[in-house]
Amino acid sequence: MNISAVLLAGGESRRMGKDKATLLFRGRPLWQIQLELLRQLEPAEIFISARTDPTWRPADVEFVADDPPSRGPLSGLAASLAQMCTKHLLALAIDMPFMTQKYLKFLCGQIEPGRGVLPEIGNRAEPLVAIYPLEVDIDFRSALSGADFSLQTLTSRLAEAGKLRTISVPDEAKKFFLNLNTPTDLQRK
Repeated sequence: MNISAVLLAGGESRRMGKDKATLLFRGRPLWQIQLELLRQLEPAEIFISARTDPTWRPADVEFVADDPPSRGPLSGLAASLAQMCTKHLLALAIDMPFMTQKYLKFLCGQIEPGRGVLPEIGNRAEPLVAIYPLEVDIDFRSALSGADFSLQTLTSRLAEAGKLRTISVPDEAKKFFLNLNTPTDLQRK
């Protein structure tokens, strides 16, 4: 598949109380679950975006530092867009272990030249499981230099400009977007 992929692992995990990437879910660390999912898609390259290079990062996966580190996932996406060698970047959050290969392939099938894909549940974008075209690099850099670091704000503007195609998530796929934020979330089946 001629896309790049980034595993977003730079969150502070305040509500969880410890690094989400190394949490065990169904007997395996989250980073391993998500990285395996991305590898199944066979992207041209895979990045790990985090504040610092994680000790668990496999040698064949490139580290991309969140720069600046205090801007949430906006920093990691901007840094990954600047590094990639393809025309599209698939983003996947570390804490969404219910996502499936089939759904990600569906999203990949919706991209167009110069246009990415942004899933929506109701009126809320899901920017941490989305595909961004290379052309939004300038928009991400501009957002980093401003005062609003919200991906909701940015992706809304990108959709209005036609750089992202919004796709409504059907009811049966909403469970793929569940994320793990607290220790009790780890009990989900």
